[in-house]
Amino acid sequence: MEYLDFELPIKELEDQLDKCQLIGQESDVDVSDTCKQIEQKLEETKKQIYGNLTAWQRVQMSRHPNRPYTLEHITNLTDGTFLELFGDRNFKDDKAMIGGLGKINGQSFMIIGQQKGINTKMRQLRNFGMANPEGYRKALRLMKMAEKFNIPVLTLIDTPGAYPGLEAEERGQGEAIARNIFEMARLKTPIISVIIGEGASGGALGIGVGNKVFMLENTWYSVISPESCSSILWRSWDFKAQAAEALKLTSFDMKEQNLIDDIIPEPLGGAHFDRETTFKNVKEYVMKAFDELKDLSTADLVAQRMDKYSKMGQFQE
Repeated sequence: MEYLDFELPIKELEDQLDKCQLIGQESDVDVSDTCKQIEQKLEETKKQIYGNLTAWQRVQMSRHPNRPYTLEHITNLTDGTFLELFGDRNFKDDKAMIGGLGKINGQSFMIIGQQKGINTKMRQLRNFGMANPEGYRKALRLMKMAEKFNIPVLTLIDTPGAYPGLEAEERGQGEAIARNIFEMARLKTPIISVIIGEGASGGALGIGVGNKVFMLENTWYSVISPESCSSILWRSWDFKAQAAEALKLTSFDMKEQNLIDDIIPEPLGGAHFDRETTFKNVKEYVMKAFDELKDLSTADLVAQRMDKYSKMGQFQE
């Protein structure tokens, strides 16, 4: 297990507990009371740390190297029934954007999401979850296929942003994202979006226009990353923590501003501490949302989605 800087007190207590248990196993000394005290202290420390996370700490949690990525979510949500589909029928297959058909509790879904990779080699293959234009065009092709066969769409968002390279701009990165937003707004099938990690900029919004939008508890959703915001405002990354607070990018900020529909709770310590509970919670929210949307007519689905986004940004003086 890897630990973030603010999790080091937890690591120290877990190391102490391991040593205490080892002494009990290798000697005749009764250390059960000592171990129990350490366990209680560990539980209290976890509650104190994870119950008072700052915005920047939640950003760090969303990037935790042990956090389950999109393919792991898909495999567990669909119980292994996922069939991946490839290519945008125009340029090539984008490995950063994955999509295909799978069944969740017997209901077929077109599932689309960004995949970061779990080690250096895979991250390079997946371009660190930063999709090129062909990735967004592949996503749109699959959404249109889902619309044709009346299959609901589930998108899983986890990206530091769309790929900003010159070749991506040459192939129409901005147009591809804008086209997706335009087409998703009027897609004639239910769309459910879940932010499972990072939700950065247009790269996230390119597959994030949904009838229902959820965020896992320790994720973020913003037009810009805290580091980039800090470098623009302060000419340095040193103020990323202040930028994270100012951007109001956490799941709780998004819910308070009515920019998402609900927050999916995570186990104490984050999604990576108890993967099974995390997948169970995500599945529960997805199926509940589908049950609310499945009986709506096509016109009502589109109207609900359009109304949802039209209301964002409204204010009264």
